[in-house]
Amino acid sequence: MFLFAASRHQHVVEVIKPALDLGRVVLCDRYTDATLAYQGFGRLLDLDRLRALNDWATGSLHPDKTLLFDLDEETGLRRARGRGGDELRFEAEDLRFYRRVREGYLALAASEPKRFVVIDASGSIEDVGKRVSEVFA
Repeated sequence: MFLFAASRHQHVVEVIKPALDLGRVVLCDRYTDATLAYQGFGRLLDLDRLRALNDWATGSLHPDKTLLFDLDEETGLRRARGRGGDELRFEAEDLRFYRRVREGYLALAASEPKRFVVIDASGSIEDVGKRVSEVFA
């Protein structure tokens, strides 16, 4: 966890914060909510400690908007395995783990409905892309 936090801290300091200071829009995949969902809900680590670690790593920098691409765990895992490559080392957990992760993400979204937009990620890339476009229309 500390290595993930240190990497996130470096990314915030060297990339995200400077871009924000210049008025740029920053898109980030798997920010602090991912830590809470995967480590907290998925691996059952203490959420308060993870939040404190996230706050340290980011200087309490939180996103204005979070797009949560929601998909049942069976389909999500099948898609991840279909991509191949190095990310598969993170996809070796069983379905109960991914069910906890998904439920965790949905709980986070329910706790901050003004920040989160839950997007149905079933269907084709084009279908999901259309749903994302509608968020920003």
